[in-house]
Amino acid sequence: MTSLYKSSITSLPLLGTGKVRDNYAVGTDKILILTTDRLSAFDVVMSEPIPGKGKVLNQMSDFWFEKLAGIVPNHLTGIAPESVVAPEEVEQVRGRAVVAKRLEPIMVEAVVRGYIIGSGWKDYQATGAICGVTLPVGLQQAAKLEEPIFTPAAKAEMGSHDENITYDDMERRIGTELSATIRDISIKLYKTAAEYAATRGIIIADTKFEFGLDQHGVLHLMDEVLTADSSRFWPAESYAVGISPPSFDKQFVRDYLETVTSWHKTAPAPALPAEVIEKTGAKYREALESLTGQTLKD
Repeated sequence: MTSLYKSSITSLPLLGTGKVRDNYAVGTDKILILTTDRLSAFDVVMSEPIPGKGKVLNQMSDFWFEKLAGIVPNHLTGIAPESVVAPEEVEQVRGRAVVAKRLEPIMVEAVVRGYIIGSGWKDYQATGAICGVTLPVGLQQAAKLEEPIFTPAAKAEMGSHDENITYDDMERRIGTELSATIRDISIKLYKTAAEYAATRGIIIADTKFEFGLDQHGVLHLMDEVLTADSSRFWPAESYAVGISPPSFDKQFVRDYLETVTSWHKTAPAPALPAEVIEKTGAKYREALESLTGQTLKD
């Protein structure tokens, strides 16, 4: 499978490059979002691509945007990305790009947790709370929470770590009304997706959403949604409390980096072995097929 680590679109102005996505201007009111095969772990971009990963993320996001469209508007325009680039650039965008509305991004990530794992588990062990949300005493790793909790994070600059913040801090940053709207919509999106995923034998342990405002101040879901980059997916059949369950996401890479290397989670990242790259790609494709029932489109 071919890979694309960095795009080279010259027919459109480059707006910016993120950890995974390259963004180009389409006129003044739209944006081409191209999902590369880059992979970031602990907010650092790995040096090697995961072949096909960008297409998996793009297809999975498209699936969820359609399924959740009744809850909140999203950034999709329906315009074919192949139609806005030069003919020689079509292969770069095919299957891995969308033409989206150009929105004003809200610089707070909306994180929803249904289970206690990852950085949330570490915070709970240290303080009994996650992002200021106090939890019952005695919870075990990977335990299901009685109700999903909303734990926002401040978006970081490229190469820096996102910062977990409290809900009060979120209100100070973006306002009380917008914070409440994002919190309530995020929890509804998570619950709706988790209920569907359960019918496919998948647990969505946690996820993060990103939002933006259009020129009329209307809130939109944007960027990506419920992908293996932004979520933890666990096979229900192997789920158990007290351990970190196997997952259909980049946890495979995180585990390798934390257990096999002595890396300190700052750039540059260590090289990934071919076996880790191959198994990570397989995990992403398995997540797509398990959740959506679709195979990766050519």
